[in-house]
Amino acid sequence: MRFMVATNSGGRSVYGINEDEAVNLTALDQRLGTDLSALVAMGDDGLALAESLMTKGERIPVDTLKPAMPLEAPGKILCFGLNYIDHVKEGGYDIPTYPAMFIRMQSSMMAAGEPMIRPACSEKLDYEAELMIIIGKGGRHISVDNALDHVFGYTVFNDGSVRDYQRKTHQWTPGKNFDSTGPVGPIVVTPDELPPGAKGLKIESRLNGNVMQSASTADMMWPVDQIIATVSEFTTLEPGDMIATGTPPGVGHARNPPVFMKHGDVIEVEIEGIGICSNPVVDETGADVSEAAE
Repeated sequence: MRFMVATNSGGRSVYGINEDEAVNLTALDQRLGTDLSALVAMGDDGLALAESLMTKGERIPVDTLKPAMPLEAPGKILCFGLNYIDHVKEGGYDIPTYPAMFIRMQSSMMAAGEPMIRPACSEKLDYEAELMIIIGKGGRHISVDNALDHVFGYTVFNDGSVRDYQRKTHQWTPGKNFDSTGPVGPIVVTPDELPPGAKGLKIESRLNGNVMQSASTADMMWPVDQIIATVSEFTTLEPGDMIATGTPPGVGHARNPPVFMKHGDVIEVEIEGIGICSNPVVDETGADVSEAAE
Protein backbone atom coordinates (compact mmCIF):
# COMPACT_ATOMS: atom_id res chain seq x y z
CA MET A 1 0.00 0.00 0.00
CA ARG A 2 0.88 3.66 -0.31
CA PHE A 3 0.26 6.09 2.54
CA MET A 4 0.52 9.81 3.12
CA VAL A 5 0.10 11.72 6.36
CA ALA A 6 -1.36 15.08 5.45
CA THR A 7 -3.64 17.91 6.50
CA ASN A 8 -6.63 19.58 4.94
CA SER A 9 -9.63 21.39 6.41
CA GLY A 10 -10.33 18.47 8.73
CA GLY A 11 -6.89 18.40 10.39
CA ARG A 12 -4.10 15.84 10.10
CA SER A 13 -5.00 12.33 8.95
CA VAL A 14 -3.57 9.17 7.46
CA TYR A 15 -4.49 8.80 3.80
CA GLY A 16 -4.33 5.77 1.56
CA ILE A 17 -3.04 6.71 -1.87
CA ASN A 18 -4.13 5.21 -5.18
CA GLU A 19 -2.30 6.98 -8.02
CA ASP A 20 -3.49 10.62 -7.84
CA GLU A 21 -6.38 9.97 -5.45
CA ALA A 22 -6.43 9.75 -1.65
CA VAL A 23 -8.80 8.23 0.90
CA ASN A 24 -8.94 9.60 4.45
CA LEU A 25 -8.42 6.42 6.46
CA THR A 26 -8.44 8.19 9.82
CA ALA A 27 -11.93 9.55 9.14
CA LEU A 28 -13.13 6.00 8.49
CA ASP A 29 -11.49 4.43 11.56
CA GLN A 30 -10.06 6.52 14.39
CA ARG A 31 -7.86 3.63 15.50
CA LEU A 32 -5.51 4.52 12.66
CA GLY A 33 -4.59 7.79 14.38
CA THR A 34 -3.22 10.95 12.80
CA ASP A 35 0.20 9.68 11.72
CA LEU A 36 1.65 6.29 10.82
CA SER A 37 2.59 5.31 14.37
CA ALA A 38 -0.66 3.43 15.02
CA LEU A 39 -0.46 1.59 11.71
CA VAL A 40 3.15 0.65 12.40
CA ALA A 41 2.21 -0.68 15.84
CA MET A 42 -0.73 -2.69 14.47
CA GLY A 43 1.44 -4.55 11.98
CA ASP A 44 -0.30 -6.81 9.47
CA ASP A 45 -3.70 -6.26 11.11
CA GLY A 46 -3.38 -2.53 10.53
CA LEU A 47 -2.43 -2.98 6.89
CA ALA A 48 -5.39 -5.31 6.35
CA LEU A 49 -7.71 -2.77 7.95
CA ALA A 50 -6.32 0.06 5.84
CA GLU A 51 -6.70 -1.96 2.67
CA SER A 52 -10.33 -2.77 3.46
CA LEU A 53 -11.10 0.91 4.07
CA MET A 54 -9.74 1.98 0.69
CA THR A 55 -12.94 0.74 -0.98
CA LYS A 56 -15.23 2.66 1.39
CA GLY A 57 -13.98 6.21 1.60
CA GLU A 58 -14.49 9.26 -0.58
CA ARG A 59 -11.62 9.79 -3.00
CA ILE A 60 -10.07 13.24 -3.18
CA PRO A 61 -7.18 14.57 -5.30
CA VAL A 62 -3.77 14.06 -3.70
CA ASP A 63 -2.71 17.54 -4.77
CA THR A 64 -5.32 19.07 -2.45
CA LEU A 65 -3.45 17.73 0.58
CA LYS A 66 -0.61 19.37 2.51
CA PRO A 67 1.96 16.72 3.49
CA ALA A 68 2.92 16.28 7.14
CA MET A 69 5.63 14.19 8.78
CA PRO A 70 4.89 10.47 8.27
CA LEU A 71 5.68 9.97 11.97
CA GLU A 72 5.03 12.97 14.20
CA ALA A 73 7.48 11.74 16.82
CA PRO A 74 9.77 9.12 15.25
CA GLY A 75 11.90 6.99 17.50
CA LYS A 76 15.56 6.78 16.58
CA ILE A 77 16.56 8.57 13.37
CA LEU A 78 19.70 6.76 12.24
CA CYS A 79 21.62 7.69 9.12
CA PHE A 80 24.21 5.83 7.06
CA GLY A 81 26.90 7.84 5.31
CA LEU A 82 29.38 6.88 2.60
CA ASN A 83 27.22 4.05 1.27
CA TYR A 84 27.84 4.64 -2.46
CA ILE A 85 31.42 4.12 -3.65
CA ASP A 86 31.43 7.05 -6.07
CA HIS A 87 30.14 9.36 -3.33
CA VAL A 88 32.94 8.15 -1.05
CA LYS A 89 35.46 9.00 -3.75
CA GLU A 90 34.05 12.45 -4.52
CA GLY A 91 34.25 13.32 -0.83
CA GLY A 92 37.91 12.31 -0.60
CA TYR A 93 37.33 9.49 1.89
CA ASP A 94 38.86 6.02 1.96
CA ILE A 95 36.51 3.18 1.03
CA PRO A 96 35.08 2.12 4.41
CA THR A 97 35.04 -1.44 5.70
CA TYR A 98 32.35 -0.55 8.26
CA PRO A 99 29.58 1.96 7.55
CA ALA A 100 29.71 5.53 8.79
CA MET A 101 26.69 6.31 10.95
CA PHE A 102 25.22 9.35 12.67
CA ILE A 103 21.98 10.35 14.36
CA ARG A 104 19.56 13.08 13.39
CA MET A 105 17.46 14.95 15.93
CA GLN A 106 13.72 15.33 15.51
CA SER A 107 14.03 19.12 15.26
CA SER A 108 16.12 18.75 12.10
CA MET A 109 13.36 16.82 10.33
CA MET A 110 10.50 18.28 8.34
CA ALA A 111 7.74 17.37 5.92
CA ALA A 112 7.89 17.42 2.16
CA GLY A 113 6.73 20.76 0.84
CA GLU A 114 7.90 22.75 3.83
CA PRO A 115 10.76 25.23 3.40
CA MET A 116 14.28 24.03 4.05
CA ILE A 117 16.01 26.69 6.11
CA ARG A 118 19.46 27.82 5.02
CA PRO A 119 21.01 28.91 8.33
CA ALA A 120 22.20 32.48 8.79
CA CYS A 121 25.66 31.23 9.85
CA SER A 122 26.44 29.35 6.62
CA GLU A 123 26.09 29.52 2.85
CA LYS A 124 26.89 25.83 2.39
CA LEU A 125 23.54 24.04 2.60
CA ASP A 126 23.82 20.92 0.43
CA TYR A 127 21.32 18.29 -0.77
CA GLU A 128 21.53 14.49 -0.44
CA ALA A 129 19.01 12.15 -2.07
CA GLU A 130 18.38 9.11 0.11
CA LEU A 131 16.10 6.12 0.60
CA MET A 132 14.57 6.06 4.09
CA ILE A 133 13.53 2.87 5.89
CA ILE A 134 10.69 2.90 8.44
CA ILE A 135 11.00 0.01 10.89
CA GLY A 136 7.80 -1.94 11.53
CA LYS A 137 8.97 -4.75 13.79
CA GLY A 138 11.65 -4.22 16.38
CA GLY A 139 14.45 -6.49 17.44
CA ARG A 140 18.08 -6.92 18.40
CA HIS A 141 20.73 -9.00 16.63
CA ILE A 142 18.52 -9.30 13.57
CA SER A 143 19.96 -11.59 10.93
CA VAL A 144 20.45 -10.48 7.34
CA ASP A 145 18.12 -13.29 6.25
CA ASN A 146 15.27 -11.97 8.42
CA ALA A 147 16.00 -8.24 8.21
CA LEU A 148 13.48 -7.33 5.52
CA ASP A 149 10.67 -8.75 7.68
CA HIS A 150 11.29 -5.79 10.01
CA VAL A 151 10.48 -3.11 7.42
CA PHE A 152 7.13 -1.30 7.55
CA GLY A 153 7.82 0.82 4.52
CA TYR A 154 10.10 3.05 2.50
CA THR A 155 10.02 6.76 1.82
CA VAL A 156 12.13 9.56 0.37
CA PHE A 157 14.63 11.62 2.38
CA ASN A 158 16.78 14.65 1.63
CA ASP A 159 19.67 14.70 4.09
CA GLY A 160 20.26 18.46 3.94
CA SER A 161 23.82 19.03 5.14
CA VAL A 162 25.56 22.23 6.21
CA ARG A 163 28.98 21.30 4.89
CA ASP A 164 31.27 23.72 6.72
CA TYR A 165 29.75 22.66 10.04
CA GLN A 166 29.91 19.00 9.05
CA ARG A 167 33.65 19.35 8.44
CA LYS A 168 34.38 21.21 11.69
CA THR A 169 34.67 17.87 13.50
CA HIS A 170 35.16 14.18 12.79
CA GLN A 171 31.69 13.68 14.23
CA TRP A 172 29.17 15.02 11.70
CA THR A 173 26.47 15.92 14.22
CA PRO A 174 26.42 19.74 13.81
CA GLY A 175 26.27 19.77 10.02
CA LYS A 176 23.55 17.14 9.93
CA ASN A 177 21.24 18.62 12.55
CA PHE A 178 20.43 22.22 11.72
CA ASP A 179 16.72 22.87 12.25
CA SER A 180 14.44 22.13 9.30
CA THR A 181 17.05 20.70 6.96
CA GLY A 182 15.87 17.08 6.61
CA PRO A 183 12.72 16.73 4.49
CA VAL A 184 11.06 13.31 4.46
CA GLY A 185 8.07 11.87 2.62
CA PRO A 186 5.44 12.48 1.53
CA ILE A 187 4.64 8.95 0.33
CA VAL A 188 5.40 5.83 2.36
CA VAL A 189 5.28 2.58 0.37
CA THR A 190 4.97 -0.86 1.93
CA PRO A 191 7.57 -3.46 0.87
CA ASP A 192 5.16 -5.60 -1.15
CA GLU A 193 4.95 -2.86 -3.80
CA LEU A 194 8.71 -2.67 -4.37
CA PRO A 195 11.56 -5.06 -5.18
CA PRO A 196 12.99 -6.85 -2.10
CA GLY A 197 14.98 -4.37 -0.06
CA ALA A 198 13.88 -1.57 -2.43
CA LYS A 199 16.85 -2.62 -4.55
CA GLY A 200 17.40 -1.37 -8.08
CA LEU A 201 15.29 1.78 -7.84
CA LYS A 202 16.37 4.93 -9.65
CA ILE A 203 17.24 7.68 -7.16
CA GLU A 204 17.65 11.25 -8.32
CA SER A 205 17.92 14.81 -7.04
CA ARG A 206 17.06 17.91 -9.05
CA LEU A 207 17.91 21.50 -8.12
CA ASN A 208 15.66 23.99 -9.90
CA GLY A 209 14.89 21.26 -12.42
CA ASN A 210 18.53 20.38 -13.12
CA VAL A 211 19.55 16.78 -12.41
CA MET A 212 22.29 16.73 -9.78
CA GLN A 213 22.34 13.09 -8.67
CA SER A 214 21.16 10.05 -10.60
CA ALA A 215 21.92 6.50 -9.54
CA SER A 216 20.33 3.24 -8.42
CA THR A 217 19.73 1.90 -4.94
CA ALA A 218 21.44 -1.25 -6.25
CA ASP A 219 24.69 0.72 -5.95
CA MET A 220 24.58 0.80 -2.15
CA MET A 221 27.55 -0.97 -0.56
CA TRP A 222 25.36 -1.90 2.42
CA PRO A 223 21.88 -2.77 1.16
CA VAL A 224 18.77 -2.55 3.31
CA ASP A 225 19.02 -6.02 4.87
CA GLN A 226 22.65 -5.46 5.89
CA ILE A 227 21.87 -1.99 7.20
CA ILE A 228 19.18 -3.34 9.52
CA ALA A 229 21.35 -6.22 10.68
CA THR A 230 24.32 -3.91 11.32
CA VAL A 231 22.31 -1.37 13.31
CA SER A 232 20.67 -4.08 15.41
CA GLU A 233 24.08 -5.33 16.52
CA PHE A 234 24.47 -2.30 18.80
CA THR A 235 20.94 -1.03 19.47
CA THR A 236 17.47 -2.47 19.78
CA LEU A 237 15.41 -1.38 16.80
CA GLU A 238 11.86 -0.36 17.63
CA PRO A 239 8.70 0.17 15.57
CA GLY A 240 8.76 3.70 14.20
CA ASP A 241 12.54 4.02 14.02
CA MET A 242 13.81 5.52 10.76
CA ILE A 243 17.04 4.68 8.96
CA ALA A 244 18.46 6.74 6.09
CA THR A 245 20.60 4.72 3.73
CA GLY A 246 23.15 7.19 2.32
CA THR A 247 23.42 9.27 -0.83
CA PRO A 248 24.85 8.67 -4.31
CA PRO A 249 27.44 10.91 -6.02
CA GLY A 250 26.69 14.36 -7.36
CA VAL A 251 26.35 16.36 -4.15
CA GLY A 252 26.98 20.08 -4.33
CA HIS A 253 30.16 20.42 -2.28
CA ALA A 254 32.03 17.94 -4.51
CA ARG A 255 31.30 19.85 -7.73
CA ASN A 256 33.73 22.22 -9.44
CA PRO A 257 32.73 24.88 -8.70
CA PRO A 258 30.67 23.80 -5.65
CA VAL A 259 26.89 24.21 -5.85
CA PHE A 260 25.02 25.04 -2.65
CA MET A 261 21.34 25.73 -2.19
CA LYS A 262 20.22 29.33 -1.80
CA HIS A 263 17.10 31.30 -1.03
CA GLY A 264 14.48 30.78 -3.74
CA ASP A 265 15.75 27.40 -4.92
CA VAL A 266 13.55 24.32 -5.17
CA ILE A 267 15.12 20.94 -4.44
CA GLU A 268 13.46 17.66 -5.45
CA VAL A 269 14.42 14.12 -4.53
CA GLU A 270 12.70 11.33 -6.43
CA ILE A 271 12.89 7.58 -5.95
CA GLU A 272 11.36 5.28 -8.53
CA GLY A 273 8.20 3.58 -7.29
CA ILE A 274 7.96 5.79 -4.20
CA GLY A 275 7.60 9.43 -5.16
CA ILE A 276 9.01 12.95 -5.02
CA CYS A 277 10.03 14.98 -1.98
CA SER A 278 10.04 18.62 -3.10
CA ASN A 279 10.96 21.61 -0.92
CA PRO A 280 11.65 25.31 -1.40
CA VAL A 281 14.75 26.80 0.21
CA VAL A 282 14.57 29.99 2.27
CA ASP A 283 17.09 31.95 4.29
CA GLU A 284 16.83 31.90 8.08
CA THR A 285 15.36 35.16 9.31
CA GLY A 286 15.01 34.59 13.04
CA ALA A 287 11.32 33.92 12.56
CA ASP A 288 9.71 30.52 12.78
CA VAL A 289 9.51 28.28 9.75
CA SER A 290 5.95 29.19 8.79
CA GLU A 291 6.72 32.93 8.86
CA ALA A 292 9.92 32.41 6.88
CA ALA A 293 7.97 30.56 4.21
CA GLU A 294 5.75 33.58 3.69
